[in-house]
Amino acid sequence: MASLSSLSLTHHLPISTPKLPRSCTKPTLILCRATAQEHHYSRHKASVSETQLSDSVPLPEGTGPAAPTRGQRFLEHHQTLEAAKLVIEENRTSKKKVKKEKPFKVSTAVASCYGCGAPLQTSESDAPGYVALETYELKKKHRQLRTVLCGRCRLLSHGHMITAVWGNGGYSGGKQFVTAEQLREKLSHLRHEKALIIKLVDIVDFSGSFLARVRDLAGANPIILVVTKVDLLPKGTDLNCVGDWVAEATTKKKLNVLSIHLTSSKSLVGIVGVVSEIQREKKGRDVYILGSANVGKSAFINALLKMMAQKDPAAAAAQKYKPIQSAVPGTTLGPIQINAFLGGGKLYDTPGVHLHHRQAAVVCSEDLPALAPQSRLRGQCFPNYQLASDNGTASKVKSNGLNGFSIFWGGLVRIDILKVLPETCLTFYGPKALQIHVVPTEKANEFYQKELGVLLVPPTGKERADDWRGLETERQLHLSFEEVERPACDVAISGLGWISVEPVSKSMRISHPNLEVTSGELHLNVHVPKPVEIFVRPPMPVGKTGAEWYQYPELTEKEEEARPKWHF
Repeated sequence: MASLSSLSLTHHLPISTPKLPRSCTKPTLILCRATAQEHHYSRHKASVSETQLSDSVPLPEGTGPAAPTRGQRFLEHHQTLEAAKLVIEENRTSKKKVKKEKPFKVSTAVASCYGCGAPLQTSESDAPGYVALETYELKKKHRQLRTVLCGRCRLLSHGHMITAVWGNGGYSGGKQFVTAEQLREKLSHLRHEKALIIKLVDIVDFSGSFLARVRDLAGANPIILVVTKVDLLPKGTDLNCVGDWVAEATTKKKLNVLSIHLTSSKSLVGIVGVVSEIQREKKGRDVYILGSANVGKSAFINALLKMMAQKDPAAAAAQKYKPIQSAVPGTTLGPIQINAFLGGGKLYDTPGVHLHHRQAAVVCSEDLPALAPQSRLRGQCFPNYQLASDNGTASKVKSNGLNGFSIFWGGLVRIDILKVLPETCLTFYGPKALQIHVVPTEKANEFYQKELGVLLVPPTGKERADDWRGLETERQLHLSFEEVERPACDVAISGLGWISVEPVSKSMRISHPNLEVTSGELHLNVHVPKPVEIFVRPPMPVGKTGAEWYQYPELTEKEEEARPKWHF
């Protein structure tokens, strides 16, 4: 009887068999667990405990002679632990993938001003996004916060030059000031989104507004390059030549884009082509408008909605609450979501990336309108004897050209002519509000100190001139040329415009057809405020003469394929 009590019985005993004590009537399953096995698996307690596995994983069936041996149980347990470890590791990896950086999205938790994107607030009246408490509560009660325009946007819509950018005539509070680094950080998450990018660049300030390293923001998303304000180019400009010039410049900057569109938000030139391209390439994705500050994003969006509204009722409805347009940088402070597409996807107006090297970063807000051309550019050529500052200057310029003279472009640019040909001509393309003055170089410093804030504006007024740091950046340029039928180059001033440098002026070539000048060098010294940048680039073909001297590059079939196509 003692021997039977230690066995596990798998069947009923015959009737004739004497009755066993009650304690032995039921079969007993005896499990043996080796202490060495417990010691081995204690090392895996960080992932799965042994007790959890024994409770959750059923043991193999079988008792008596059919019961698994301790070795079989060890192997079974080992295989179960290894499988559990693999599953847990996969779960951890998938969680890490899910926890990657969140994509750039408009927060719906906090209501924002539809004009600038700043979060609405009722506490600081001198800060962006301010709304009177009564207005806020009323709009919130009726769920109409998306229709609210903040106090700053109301002032901007009435022509007040109020920016929220630090160090640029902004609010005194400073809590919601937007720096270039913060804006880049906001837009950097965009590279994780599946989106269509519309990158804007200002044709008047092409070099200064191009927004370098845009791929850091856009990632692998497709980019459509939109060139704005082409209606400001000089009369008679051939847009085919300009389009080819932009395509060549874009290729040299190694920015791979789907296509290039020359547009004007004011006259709606080229907007139809952009709409067609968006509808073709959007494919249900969101569309983001990117660009540097004051490049014309809000004006472009308004023109886009106006054109799309003809066929898309969603765009027609979105026209009621459009982003605010203003000449001041920093108008848009946060992402503005616009329900512009009936077939899915949103349109986002993003804050302009503030580039510290543009002129708008150094002048005060009241002088900003002077930097924005309001009408078609007209090049001002020098030498121009009618604009000589005194009687003696005219005769000196006529006999020796511009050598030994300094040209002031408002109070923002000074060009010292060190060594040029007697026939050399400089043509200034920029805002008409900036007057040009020519003086002998030896008198340039005295003239600048005396006339800054008076004749040389901006800065406007003696008070602002006293706080002006002057033209601290100086760059000497050695410009080589190999032919006189076309300009040698453009000297572009970031945020202002450009100067076309002609080795021999067209009028001089006409009057002296036998002039023998084939190649040479021109030496200039350019002074600008710190940290404004100076770009030397191939000349842009503008005006009636641009199409005459512009040379289309000779491309191989492979280069032609890789080059983006332009439309207008």
